[in-house]
Amino acid sequence: MTSAVSTRSLGPLALGWSGVAALAIIAPDPSQSLAASVAWLVAIVTVIVVCAFGVLGHAEELARRLGDPYGTLVLTLSIVTIEVALIGAVLFGPGDNETVARDATMAAAVLFPGLFLGVGLLIGTLRHGPLQFNRSGLSSYLTMLIALGSIAFVLPGFIGVDGAYTTGQAILVVLTTAGAYGFFLWQQIGPRARDFQEVTALRVEQETPSTSPAWLHGLILFLTAAPIVVLSHDMAGLLDTVLARTSAPVALSGLLITTIVMLPEGLTTLRAAWFGEIQRVSNLTHGAMVSVVGLTIPTVLTIGLITGQHIVFAESATNIAFLAILALISLSILGAKRATPVHAVVLLVVSLMYLVSVFS
Repeated sequence: MTSAVSTRSLGPLALGWSGVAALAIIAPDPSQSLAASVAWLVAIVTVIVVCAFGVLGHAEELARRLGDPYGTLVLTLSIVTIEVALIGAVLFGPGDNETVARDATMAAAVLFPGLFLGVGLLIGTLRHGPLQFNRSGLSSYLTMLIALGSIAFVLPGFIGVDGAYTTGQAILVVLTTAGAYGFFLWQQIGPRARDFQEVTALRVEQETPSTSPAWLHGLILFLTAAPIVVLSHDMAGLLDTVLARTSAPVALSGLLITTIVMLPEGLTTLRAAWFGEIQRVSNLTHGAMVSVVGLTIPTVLTIGLITGQHIVFAESATNIAFLAILALISLSILGAKRATPVHAVVLLVVSLMYLVSVFS
């Protein structure tokens, strides 16, 4: 990218706002046929994905200028904010959506540190040999993931009511998770920033930097992300209609939301793996998961408190088992000091079995 105002940069921006204008003029009819609803849903999802890639492009440019961990954090927060916006739109939409936040967060919990980390490790270790994470940074990520994951998926089933936190519990969880996540971010970009940098830099090929000012990238990033938030409301209604008419698994809604926002960052993860930037792979996968849980829990619970919705976070024993297996594998990688192709393959196997369970 040589200019922030190139056609490539402005294309997603123009498409996103054109989609908003089109829906304002020709809104989907709730009583239309299933085929028409699917066509509208595919069209809206396509526009959202294109806009997400547009956001990614400008976030990557800011990331290159800021360096890690600041750059990766900008990239991760940009994508995760989109996911939280989509979940919020579904919660405010029609239908019974009490588990959509749990399902989307669970999908991210498996696919970010499972699927994309597994593919990234496989690419990186086969091309460069065993790769060394920054162990302090990886340890911090895993500590946060185990704690926040337990609060999100395990504790509601033991201390909550019908899988959801009570009002008093929800307020306490919002304050503690938001506080813990804020403290983690402060440590990541402040006193412990070096824990999230590469141990050994392998990248040789350099990308051509943009000649445009950073503020312009930030402005276009914001303007490209805005249509996603607007379009997500229509997507939520259509998604609810399509899933209800096709009797699809309820968890598919959360999986679709996660896939939409995960794809751009997932491709960035694979590119970092190709260059052997294994800590950046960890920052993108583990960091994304920490941000997803750290932002989703307080945001969704706050929405539930405001609207009076019953927000279910408690997970099934099967999905808790998947999370425990991934945590044990990650601890094994941390103990081994260097990641190998064997670690990658095992992560991919677990991710595949999770996807099988969603459709079972």
